[in-house]
Amino acid sequence: MVLLILVFITAFVVVLYTTPALIKVAILKNLIDLPSEDRKIHKRAIPTIGGIIIYAATLFSFSLWFNIDDLHDYSQIYESVKEFKIIIATSLVLFFVGVKDDIIGTAPVKKLFAHVVVGLILILMGDIRITGLHGVFFVERIPEWGSIFLSLFTYIVVVNAMNLIDGVDGLAAGIGFLATTFFGTWFVFANEYTLASLSFALSGALLGFLVFNFSPAKIFMGDSGSLIIGMFIYVLSTKLIEYPVNRLDNFWVHISNSVFAIAALVYPLTDTLRVFVIRTIKGQSPFEADRNHIHHRLIDCGYSHAKTVIVIYIFSIVTVGVSLLSYYLNPSLSLLAVLACSGIFILWVIYAKSRSKKIEEPKE
Repeated sequence: MVLLILVFITAFVVVLYTTPALIKVAILKNLIDLPSEDRKIHKRAIPTIGGIIIYAATLFSFSLWFNIDDLHDYSQIYESVKEFKIIIATSLVLFFVGVKDDIIGTAPVKKLFAHVVVGLILILMGDIRITGLHGVFFVERIPEWGSIFLSLFTYIVVVNAMNLIDGVDGLAAGIGFLATTFFGTWFVFANEYTLASLSFALSGALLGFLVFNFSPAKIFMGDSGSLIIGMFIYVLSTKLIEYPVNRLDNFWVHISNSVFAIAALVYPLTDTLRVFVIRTIKGQSPFEADRNHIHHRLIDCGYSHAKTVIVIYIFSIVTVGVSLLSYYLNPSLSLLAVLACSGIFILWVIYAKSRSKKIEEPKE
Protein backbone atom coordinates (compact mmCIF):
# COMPACT_ATOMS: atom_id res chain seq x y z
CA MET A 1 0.00 0.00 0.00
CA VAL A 2 2.87 2.40 0.79
CA LEU A 3 4.24 1.77 -2.70
CA LEU A 4 0.92 2.77 -4.28
CA ILE A 5 0.87 6.02 -2.29
CA LEU A 6 4.41 6.74 -3.54
CA VAL A 7 3.31 6.02 -7.14
CA PHE A 8 0.40 8.48 -6.84
CA ILE A 9 2.42 11.22 -5.13
CA THR A 10 5.36 10.90 -7.56
CA ALA A 11 3.15 11.33 -10.64
CA PHE A 12 1.23 14.19 -8.99
CA VAL A 13 4.40 16.10 -8.00
CA VAL A 14 6.07 15.63 -11.41
CA VAL A 15 3.06 17.18 -13.19
CA LEU A 16 2.68 19.93 -10.58
CA TYR A 17 6.37 20.92 -10.82
CA THR A 18 6.92 20.69 -14.59
CA THR A 19 3.65 21.94 -16.12
CA PRO A 20 4.39 25.69 -15.63
CA ALA A 21 7.60 25.27 -17.67
CA LEU A 22 5.69 23.38 -20.37
CA ILE A 23 3.12 26.20 -20.56
CA LYS A 24 5.93 28.75 -21.10
CA VAL A 25 7.54 26.63 -23.83
CA ALA A 26 4.17 26.10 -25.56
CA ILE A 27 3.48 29.84 -25.60
CA LEU A 28 6.99 30.67 -26.86
CA LYS A 29 6.71 28.11 -29.68
CA ASN A 30 3.12 29.11 -30.45
CA LEU A 31 1.79 25.62 -29.65
CA ILE A 32 -1.64 26.94 -28.74
CA ASP A 33 -5.30 26.32 -29.53
CA LEU A 34 -7.19 29.33 -30.86
CA PRO A 35 -10.98 29.81 -30.39
CA SER A 36 -11.39 29.77 -34.17
CA GLU A 37 -14.55 27.61 -34.49
CA ASP A 38 -18.09 28.07 -33.14
CA ARG A 39 -17.99 24.73 -31.28
CA LYS A 40 -14.95 25.85 -29.25
CA ILE A 41 -16.10 27.52 -26.06
CA HIS A 42 -12.82 28.95 -24.75
CA LYS A 43 -12.33 32.66 -25.44
CA ARG A 44 -8.53 32.93 -25.59
CA ALA A 45 -5.48 31.11 -26.94
CA ILE A 46 -4.46 28.21 -24.65
CA PRO A 47 -1.44 25.85 -24.87
CA THR A 48 -2.54 22.40 -26.01
CA ILE A 49 0.25 19.91 -25.45
CA GLY A 50 -0.42 19.02 -21.80
CA GLY A 51 -0.63 15.34 -22.70
CA ILE A 52 3.16 15.30 -22.93
CA ILE A 53 3.53 15.85 -19.21
CA ILE A 54 0.66 13.46 -18.29
CA TYR A 55 2.30 10.67 -20.29
CA ALA A 56 5.82 11.40 -19.00
CA ALA A 57 4.72 11.55 -15.35
CA THR A 58 2.65 8.37 -15.61
CA LEU A 59 5.45 6.35 -17.21
CA PHE A 60 8.12 7.77 -14.89
CA SER A 61 6.17 6.99 -11.74
CA PHE A 62 4.99 3.56 -12.91
CA SER A 63 8.50 2.54 -14.05
CA LEU A 64 10.27 3.97 -10.98
CA TRP A 65 8.12 2.02 -8.53
CA PHE A 66 7.53 -1.03 -10.77
CA ASN A 67 7.86 -3.89 -8.31
CA ILE A 68 8.32 -7.55 -9.16
CA ASP A 69 10.09 -8.40 -5.89
CA ASP A 70 6.82 -9.57 -4.36
CA LEU A 71 6.08 -11.86 -7.32
CA HIS A 72 7.41 -15.33 -6.60
CA ASP A 73 5.62 -17.33 -9.26
CA TYR A 74 7.37 -17.41 -12.67
CA SER A 75 4.10 -17.11 -14.58
CA GLN A 76 3.18 -13.93 -12.67
CA ILE A 77 6.61 -12.37 -13.36
CA TYR A 78 6.41 -13.31 -17.05
CA GLU A 79 2.88 -11.89 -17.36
CA SER A 80 3.82 -8.67 -15.57
CA VAL A 81 6.90 -8.01 -17.74
CA LYS A 82 4.97 -8.91 -20.91
CA GLU A 83 2.21 -6.42 -20.09
CA PHE A 84 4.79 -3.74 -19.24
CA LYS A 85 6.49 -4.24 -22.62
CA ILE A 86 3.22 -4.08 -24.57
CA ILE A 87 1.99 -0.99 -22.69
CA ILE A 88 5.25 0.91 -23.35
CA ALA A 89 5.34 -0.02 -27.06
CA THR A 90 1.70 0.81 -27.85
CA SER A 91 1.55 3.97 -25.76
CA LEU A 92 4.63 5.33 -27.57
CA VAL A 93 2.89 4.93 -30.92
CA LEU A 94 -0.24 6.74 -29.74
CA PHE A 95 1.80 9.40 -27.97
CA PHE A 96 3.62 10.42 -31.17
CA VAL A 97 0.36 10.31 -33.17
CA GLY A 98 -1.21 12.63 -30.59
CA VAL A 99 1.78 15.02 -30.48
CA LYS A 100 1.84 15.28 -34.27
CA ASP A 101 -1.91 15.98 -34.28
CA ASP A 102 -1.50 18.68 -31.61
CA ILE A 103 1.28 20.46 -33.54
CA ILE A 104 0.55 20.12 -37.26
CA GLY A 105 -2.59 17.96 -37.44
CA THR A 106 -3.11 14.37 -38.59
CA ALA A 107 -5.50 13.07 -41.25
CA PRO A 108 -8.43 11.11 -39.69
CA VAL A 109 -7.60 8.07 -41.85
CA LYS A 110 -4.02 7.99 -40.54
CA LYS A 111 -5.27 8.28 -36.94
CA LEU A 112 -7.73 5.43 -37.51
CA PHE A 113 -4.93 3.31 -39.00
CA ALA A 114 -2.77 3.98 -35.92
CA HIS A 115 -5.70 3.02 -33.66
CA VAL A 116 -6.21 -0.27 -35.50
CA VAL A 117 -2.47 -1.10 -35.34
CA VAL A 118 -2.26 -0.32 -31.62
CA GLY A 119 -5.52 -2.15 -30.92
CA LEU A 120 -4.39 -5.29 -32.74
CA ILE A 121 -1.02 -5.27 -30.91
CA LEU A 122 -2.82 -5.03 -27.56
CA ILE A 123 -5.33 -7.74 -28.48
CA LEU A 124 -3.26 -10.23 -30.50
CA MET A 125 0.23 -9.83 -29.02
CA GLY A 126 -0.69 -8.69 -25.52
CA ASP A 127 -3.84 -10.84 -25.27
CA ILE A 128 -5.54 -7.87 -23.60
CA ARG A 129 -9.03 -8.64 -24.86
CA ILE A 130 -12.60 -9.20 -23.74
CA THR A 131 -13.42 -12.90 -23.88
CA GLY A 132 -17.10 -12.70 -22.93
CA LEU A 133 -19.91 -10.75 -21.29
CA HIS A 134 -19.45 -12.57 -17.96
CA GLY A 135 -23.12 -13.11 -17.20
CA VAL A 136 -24.53 -9.91 -18.71
CA PHE A 137 -27.69 -10.93 -20.64
CA PHE A 138 -26.79 -14.50 -19.60
CA VAL A 139 -23.81 -14.64 -21.98
CA GLU A 140 -20.54 -15.93 -20.56
CA ARG A 141 -17.87 -16.60 -23.21
CA ILE A 142 -17.93 -15.67 -26.89
CA PRO A 143 -16.02 -17.20 -29.86
CA GLU A 144 -12.42 -16.02 -30.39
CA TRP A 145 -13.25 -14.10 -33.58
CA GLY A 146 -16.07 -12.34 -31.71
CA SER A 147 -13.71 -11.60 -28.84
CA ILE A 148 -11.16 -9.96 -31.19
CA PHE A 149 -13.84 -7.90 -32.95
CA LEU A 150 -15.54 -6.82 -29.69
CA SER A 151 -12.18 -5.91 -28.11
CA LEU A 152 -11.04 -3.84 -31.11
CA PHE A 153 -14.42 -2.08 -31.25
CA THR A 154 -14.29 -1.38 -27.50
CA TYR A 155 -10.73 -0.05 -27.74
CA ILE A 156 -11.62 2.38 -30.56
CA VAL A 157 -14.80 3.53 -28.77
CA VAL A 158 -13.07 4.13 -25.43
CA VAL A 159 -10.13 6.04 -26.95
CA ASN A 160 -12.39 8.21 -29.09
CA ALA A 161 -14.85 8.73 -26.23
CA MET A 162 -12.11 10.21 -24.03
CA ASN A 163 -11.05 12.37 -26.96
CA LEU A 164 -14.60 13.60 -27.65
CA ILE A 165 -15.37 14.70 -24.07
CA ASP A 166 -12.27 16.91 -23.95
CA GLY A 167 -14.41 19.96 -24.70
CA VAL A 168 -14.80 21.66 -21.31
CA ASP A 169 -12.09 22.71 -18.83
CA GLY A 170 -11.29 19.82 -16.50
CA LEU A 171 -13.77 17.31 -17.95
CA ALA A 172 -11.59 14.65 -19.64
CA ALA A 173 -8.89 14.94 -16.95
CA GLY A 174 -11.48 14.74 -14.14
CA ILE A 175 -13.36 11.78 -15.62
CA GLY A 176 -10.03 10.05 -16.29
CA PHE A 177 -8.96 10.73 -12.70
CA LEU A 178 -12.18 9.28 -11.27
CA ALA A 179 -12.12 6.21 -13.54
CA THR A 180 -8.48 5.34 -12.80
CA THR A 181 -9.02 5.91 -9.07
CA PHE A 182 -12.01 3.53 -9.12
CA PHE A 183 -9.96 0.98 -11.09
CA GLY A 184 -6.96 1.35 -8.77
CA THR A 185 -9.10 0.85 -5.68
CA TRP A 186 -10.70 -2.24 -7.25
CA PHE A 187 -7.27 -3.72 -8.07
CA VAL A 188 -6.11 -3.11 -4.48
CA PHE A 189 -9.03 -5.17 -3.17
CA ALA A 190 -8.16 -7.81 -5.79
CA ASN A 191 -4.51 -7.86 -4.57
CA GLU A 192 -3.36 -6.97 -8.11
CA TYR A 193 -0.72 -4.37 -7.26
CA THR A 194 0.91 -3.99 -10.71
CA LEU A 195 -2.32 -2.82 -12.32
CA ALA A 196 -3.21 -0.81 -9.22
CA SER A 197 0.17 0.91 -9.61
CA LEU A 198 -0.55 1.81 -13.26
CA SER A 199 -4.00 3.10 -12.25
CA PHE A 200 -2.67 5.33 -9.48
CA ALA A 201 0.26 6.56 -11.62
CA LEU A 202 -2.24 7.87 -14.16
CA SER A 203 -4.71 9.17 -11.55
CA GLY A 204 -1.89 11.04 -9.76
CA ALA A 205 -0.74 12.61 -13.04
CA LEU A 206 -4.32 13.62 -13.91
CA LEU A 207 -4.99 15.14 -10.48
CA GLY A 208 -1.81 17.21 -10.86
CA PHE A 209 -2.89 18.23 -14.37
CA LEU A 210 -6.32 19.29 -13.07
CA VAL A 211 -4.59 22.02 -11.03
CA PHE A 212 -3.83 23.70 -14.37
CA ASN A 213 -6.70 22.36 -16.49
CA PHE A 214 -9.66 23.06 -14.18
CA SER A 215 -11.61 26.20 -15.09
CA PRO A 216 -10.19 28.63 -16.09
CA ALA A 217 -7.76 26.30 -17.88
CA LYS A 218 -4.15 27.36 -18.36
CA ILE A 219 -3.38 24.37 -20.61
CA PHE A 220 -5.27 21.68 -22.56
CA MET A 221 -4.17 18.03 -22.73
CA GLY A 222 -4.67 17.81 -26.52
CA ASP A 223 -4.79 14.54 -28.44
CA SER A 224 -1.41 13.61 -26.95
CA GLY A 225 -3.23 13.34 -23.63
CA SER A 226 -6.70 12.06 -24.50
CA LEU A 227 -5.42 9.23 -26.75
CA ILE A 228 -2.98 8.01 -24.10
CA ILE A 229 -5.59 8.22 -21.33
CA GLY A 230 -8.07 6.31 -23.51
CA MET A 231 -5.55 3.56 -24.25
CA PHE A 232 -4.54 3.13 -20.60
CA ILE A 233 -8.21 3.05 -19.58
CA TYR A 234 -8.95 0.37 -22.19
CA VAL A 235 -6.10 -1.76 -20.81
CA LEU A 236 -7.18 -1.29 -17.18
CA SER A 237 -10.90 -1.84 -17.81
CA THR A 238 -10.25 -4.98 -19.90
CA LYS A 239 -7.92 -6.45 -17.27
CA LEU A 240 -10.57 -5.68 -14.63
CA ILE A 241 -13.37 -7.31 -16.64
CA GLU A 242 -11.23 -10.40 -17.30
CA TYR A 243 -9.83 -10.71 -13.77
CA PRO A 244 -10.22 -14.27 -12.43
CA VAL A 245 -13.17 -14.42 -10.05
CA ASN A 246 -11.46 -17.02 -7.85
CA ARG A 247 -8.89 -14.40 -6.74
CA LEU A 248 -11.56 -12.01 -5.38
CA ASP A 249 -12.83 -11.82 -1.81
CA ASN A 250 -16.40 -12.57 -0.70
CA PHE A 251 -17.71 -9.04 -1.40
CA TRP A 252 -16.16 -8.34 -4.81
CA VAL A 253 -16.92 -11.80 -6.14
CA HIS A 254 -20.62 -10.78 -6.08
CA ILE A 255 -19.98 -7.45 -7.91
CA SER A 256 -20.14 -7.73 -11.70
CA ASN A 257 -16.73 -6.74 -13.11
CA SER A 258 -18.26 -5.75 -16.45
CA VAL A 259 -20.94 -3.51 -14.93
CA PHE A 260 -18.42 -1.85 -12.59
CA ALA A 261 -16.07 -1.03 -15.51
CA ILE A 262 -18.94 0.34 -17.63
CA ALA A 263 -20.19 2.46 -14.72
CA ALA A 264 -16.72 3.98 -14.22
CA LEU A 265 -16.78 5.10 -17.87
CA VAL A 266 -20.49 5.85 -18.10
CA TYR A 267 -20.23 9.51 -19.11
CA PRO A 268 -17.80 9.20 -22.06
CA LEU A 269 -19.54 6.04 -23.31
CA THR A 270 -23.15 7.29 -23.15
CA ASP A 271 -22.31 10.77 -24.44
CA THR A 272 -20.38 9.33 -27.41
CA LEU A 273 -23.16 6.87 -28.23
CA ARG A 274 -25.74 9.65 -27.98
CA VAL A 275 -23.92 12.08 -30.32
CA PHE A 276 -23.12 9.32 -32.82
CA VAL A 277 -26.84 8.36 -33.02
CA ILE A 278 -27.95 12.01 -33.39
CA ARG A 279 -25.37 12.73 -36.11
CA THR A 280 -26.30 9.55 -38.00
CA ILE A 281 -30.04 10.42 -37.87
CA LYS A 282 -29.20 13.88 -39.25
CA GLY A 283 -27.20 12.29 -42.09
CA GLN A 284 -23.87 13.59 -40.76
CA SER A 285 -20.65 11.68 -40.24
CA PRO A 286 -20.50 10.31 -36.66
CA PHE A 287 -17.00 11.83 -36.39
CA GLU A 288 -18.04 15.33 -37.49
CA ALA A 289 -17.41 17.70 -34.58
CA ASP A 290 -20.32 19.77 -33.22
CA ARG A 291 -21.75 21.35 -30.03
CA ASN A 292 -24.24 18.59 -29.28
CA HIS A 293 -22.50 16.94 -26.33
CA ILE A 294 -24.17 16.84 -22.91
CA HIS A 295 -21.51 19.16 -21.48
CA HIS A 296 -22.34 21.69 -24.21
CA ARG A 297 -26.03 21.46 -23.24
CA LEU A 298 -25.16 22.18 -19.61
CA ILE A 299 -23.07 25.20 -20.67
CA ASP A 300 -26.04 26.39 -22.76
CA CYS A 301 -28.23 26.12 -19.64
CA GLY A 302 -26.09 28.81 -18.06
CA TYR A 303 -23.79 26.55 -16.06
CA SER A 304 -20.15 27.64 -15.80
CA HIS A 305 -17.34 25.29 -16.85
CA ALA A 306 -16.68 24.46 -13.20
CA LYS A 307 -20.34 23.71 -12.36
CA THR A 308 -20.73 21.65 -15.55
CA VAL A 309 -17.83 19.34 -14.79
CA ILE A 310 -18.75 19.03 -11.10
CA VAL A 311 -22.28 17.93 -12.09
CA ILE A 312 -20.78 15.31 -14.42
CA TYR A 313 -18.28 14.19 -11.74
CA ILE A 314 -21.17 13.64 -9.28
CA PHE A 315 -23.16 11.75 -11.92
CA SER A 316 -20.18 9.44 -12.54
CA ILE A 317 -19.67 8.76 -8.82
CA VAL A 318 -23.38 8.05 -8.26
CA THR A 319 -23.42 5.64 -11.22
CA VAL A 320 -20.46 3.67 -9.84
CA GLY A 321 -22.42 3.46 -6.57
CA VAL A 322 -25.41 2.11 -8.50
CA SER A 323 -23.18 -0.55 -10.11
CA LEU A 324 -22.54 -1.98 -6.62
CA LEU A 325 -26.19 -3.08 -6.63
CA SER A 326 -24.91 -6.07 -8.57
CA TYR A 327 -24.12 -7.49 -5.11
CA TYR A 328 -27.90 -8.05 -4.81
CA LEU A 329 -28.92 -8.21 -8.49
CA ASN A 330 -27.80 -10.33 -11.42
CA PRO A 331 -25.40 -8.64 -13.91
CA SER A 332 -28.14 -7.95 -16.49
CA LEU A 333 -30.37 -6.09 -14.02
CA SER A 334 -27.34 -4.22 -12.67
CA LEU A 335 -26.43 -3.03 -16.16
CA LEU A 336 -30.04 -1.93 -16.74
CA ALA A 337 -29.88 0.03 -13.46
CA VAL A 338 -26.70 1.79 -14.66
CA LEU A 339 -28.28 2.57 -18.04
CA ALA A 340 -31.45 3.84 -16.30
CA CYS A 341 -29.27 6.16 -14.21
CA SER A 342 -27.70 7.48 -17.43
CA GLY A 343 -31.11 7.91 -19.05
CA ILE A 344 -32.42 9.92 -16.09
CA PHE A 345 -29.36 12.18 -16.22
CA ILE A 346 -29.72 12.82 -19.98
CA LEU A 347 -33.46 13.55 -19.60
CA TRP A 348 -32.70 15.99 -16.78
CA VAL A 349 -30.17 17.82 -18.99
CA ILE A 350 -32.70 17.99 -21.86
CA TYR A 351 -35.37 19.31 -19.46
CA ALA A 352 -32.97 21.91 -18.02
CA LYS A 353 -32.02 23.05 -21.54
CA SER A 354 -35.68 23.32 -22.56
CA ARG A 355 -36.54 25.26 -19.39
CA SER A 356 -33.66 27.70 -19.83
CA LYS A 357 -34.71 28.27 -23.46
CA LYS A 358 -38.27 29.16 -22.38
CA ILE A 359 -36.95 31.62 -19.82
CA GLU A 360 -34.78 33.29 -22.47
CA GLU A 361 -37.70 33.65 -24.95
CA PRO A 362 -39.30 37.14 -24.75
CA LYS A 363 -42.87 37.23 -23.49
CA GLU A 364 -45.47 38.32 -26.10
